[in-house]
Amino acid sequence: EVQLQASGGGLVQTGGSLRLSCAASGLTFDAHAIGWFRQAPGKEREGVSLIATRTGKIYYADSVKGRFTISADSNKNTVDLQMTTLKPEDTAVYYCAAHRYGGVFLPWSSAMDYWGKGTLVTVSS
Repeated sequence: EVQLQASGGGLVQTGGSLRLSCAASGLTFDAHAIGWFRQAPGKEREGVSLIATRTGKIYYADSVKGRFTISADSNKNTVDLQMTTLKPEDTAVYYCAAHRYGGVFLPWSSAMDYWGKGTLVTVSS
């Protein structure tokens, strides 16, 4: 059984930082792109960042480039998202997700093969 266990959400002030972590099990870690989606109230779920764990290639949504950093640890089967300079518009439920990686990132919800439960990130103004 594939499990993606997300942790690290919380409440932070504008300009602050948070680190999310996703622990993956039950899948071939380096055969997947693993990363983060988010869904704000009343909005569609959007891809934030993905990392191809075998090649190290990375995808970032334009809205988080320069502020968020994704990393993977293949020894621990974890993917972390370091979020800095947080803004109120970053407030959302963040989900860890994965898709089998064939060389192209597929940063939309319907392409994901696996999902974890969400973790809430709230950025206060």
